Amino acid sequence: MWWATLLLAGAICFVTFYAKGGLNPESSAVAITEIALTLGSAAIVVFAALFAPPERISRASRPLYGAWSLALLLALTALTALSVVWSVQPDESFREAGRMLAYSGVFAAAITLARVAPARWPAVLGGVTLAAVIVCCYALATKVFPAQLDVHDQYARLRAPFAYWNATGLMAALGVIGCMWLGARRAGHALLSALAYPAMGLLLVTLLLSYSRGALAALALGLALWFCVVPLRLRGAAVLVAGGMCAGGVVAWTFSTPALSSEAVALAARSSEGHRLGALLVAMVLVLALIGIALGFQTARQAPEPRARRRAGTVLLALLVLALLAFAGTLAASHRGLEGSVSHAVSALTNPNAKPPPNTPGRLTAVASVRARYWKEALEVFEAHPLVGAGAGGYQTARLRYRTALLEVKHAHGFVVQTLADLGAVGLALALALLLTWMAAAGRSTHPFNRRWTRWRAWRELRSSAGRPGWRGWPQPYPPERIATLSLLCLVVVFGLHSLIDWTWYVPGDACLALACAGWLAGRGPLRAGDAALTDGEAPVAQPAGAPLPGPETLGEGAPPGTEAADAPAGDGGARTRRWGVRSPRELGYARCAVALCTLAAGLLAAWTQWQPQSSASSSQQALALISSHPGEALQAAHTAVERDPLSAQALFALAEVERALGEDASARAALRAAVRLQPSNPETWLRLAEYDHAIEPREALHELQAAIFLNPESISPEAVADGDPESIEIENDYAEDSRALNPRATAGAVAPTAGSPARTR
Repeated sequence: MWWATLLLAGAICFVTFYAKGGLNPESSAVAITEIALTLGSAAIVVFAALFAPPERISRASRPLYGAWSLALLLALTALTALSVVWSVQPDESFREAGRMLAYSGVFAAAITLARVAPARWPAVLGGVTLAAVIVCCYALATKVFPAQLDVHDQYARLRAPFAYWNATGLMAALGVIGCMWLGARRAGHALLSALAYPAMGLLLVTLLLSYSRGALAALALGLALWFCVVPLRLRGAAVLVAGGMCAGGVVAWTFSTPALSSEAVALAARSSEGHRLGALLVAMVLVLALIGIALGFQTARQAPEPRARRRAGTVLLALLVLALLAFAGTLAASHRGLEGSVSHAVSALTNPNAKPPPNTPGRLTAVASVRARYWKEALEVFEAHPLVGAGAGGYQTARLRYRTALLEVKHAHGFVVQTLADLGAVGLALALALLLTWMAAAGRSTHPFNRRWTRWRAWRELRSSAGRPGWRGWPQPYPPERIATLSLLCLVVVFGLHSLIDWTWYVPGDACLALACAGWLAGRGPLRAGDAALTDGEAPVAQPAGAPLPGPETLGEGAPPGTEAADAPAGDGGARTRRWGVRSPRELGYARCAVALCTLAAGLLAAWTQWQPQSSASSSQQALALISSHPGEALQAAHTAVERDPLSAQALFALAEVERALGEDASARAALRAAVRLQPSNPETWLRLAEYDHAIEPREALHELQAAIFLNPESISPEAVADGDPESIEIENDYAEDSRALNPRATAGAVAPTAGSPARTR
């Protein structure tokens, strides 16, 4: 089991450290990561199809759980790829399709593994928890050893290795849910459970030092769900409270140290105080490890009596209520009062012109944010393209028409508003359908509310015990696997909640971790009796499909260790399950061979597609580098770039520059006009053409500048010119010169058209 845990943790760490935050989709690291995920996922599906025992694959013994969720995710991927037809920036939509192919592969691979190796569920939660701890330890190491790991970063907030603090905070929040499971479980090695305490402390320190308010809010809701659906509440509370108290002390010291909580601090000061922080972290880890071991020995020797557990639960609940009352009292005692404080917070949160809080510890208690501005612009893009949006990844270009400040933003900081802007109502409908089908699929393996749908056929067959059809109570025990699946559910919920208010869906490390957990839940199917003890070569216990787990109706806090039932797939009624191995094509059957071949072909085709934009970008850079030394080779490389990615405007820009250097003015202008026809809603294409026509065709250049300014009014605003923006100053100067060339009597102070001026279209 340990090798599967390390393998999953290594895969997540590779995606995290190699692709980082995915902030630069044009980089080779992002493309290589997507290709690795696609090919790796295809290899898992092919291997399972060819070598898994027939009982694990047969649809008769196990329905295709998760098929609807995967089909809808593939439909969303297909819509993303199809959006290149109407996208305002089709080359970006092409890259988004590559990312969605990789995500679909990860989800499909997780469903496959849940189907063929359901007993490996500890590796899933263990792997994602270990990966989160490793990532957060590295993030803290950049704070402890800035001279070696973080020389040029002047921010106080932790943002390594993603280069984005909210992604780092979310990774810590996801790891916290994993540590709750690890420290609260009764099964498994006691020493590993004790390690959940120091891991919890490190994760909470990372979360707080990232200053990520969204990750804190998502974690709070995820923990509330965990305590509601998982019966091991006191065990989980022990891990959370112990880790939180120790982490709180370390964070309080860090916040009070200017060298660690201020920006633009000298490296020597950061290094000195960072070493002290490292000493505090080591001390915290040792203390929490001792606490975990002591509590583990104490509970293993003598379980707390029911009366003591009830008292402890009452005390914890009372402390929570007192904390909420104290918070409400503090607001009521403020100069605004309770109602005024709430209304002020809502106004600051929804005000698109609100000033964002500084990157200091006070940010954790601030409410204002610039997200309202991004969401407003996304909704305006959606109003202009309500049905299918501006094309996948088109928000960053389409928003230029509606923005009111010179902020370069690639994402709308919210999955729903981003989907509305990019894919319109059709995309959001597919996303909602995917959510609903996944919730139904995940509910089979978790039953978080201890209820199930009773179908009409089942009611007729089991009329005496099933009751009337509908969503009725269905008490189930809590074996180790159900505790794990409920924790996986909470982990996915944390990611989903955070994605509603941020763009972490586009961060490969966070998204792939959540997709692996979501795919496992979708593909696992209902838990059945005797499964966890089943290993390859053992005979499964015959059980009716969907039969409830044996044992007491609830195995919660009071159950003695070892009473949790185990789980694995039901087999074919007592026949021995065959081992994994090579089988002849006749034994495999045509269906399995076809699935393997189609998956292999689809994976190779998807990987080739994902590489084309990066290959085109490399050829464009090569062409620009060879202009002066080898012009013939430069021209050939530029044409190769256009052939490899005909949707790329950058490739056409490079071709135009090479042809202009070779004296082929007509060909250069034709390439720029082709870029305008390819992306007529992109102001950059109009600016490039206007820049070329500025010296030879002033009349044409004037119309092209008007089109560019119409698509991006803020580029010529007085604020932009006053701030010294070089591009804005150049646009204004070119517009004034072209106006004077057409009208010699024009004054030198010619002003560019405003946002409402008509633009010439072609």
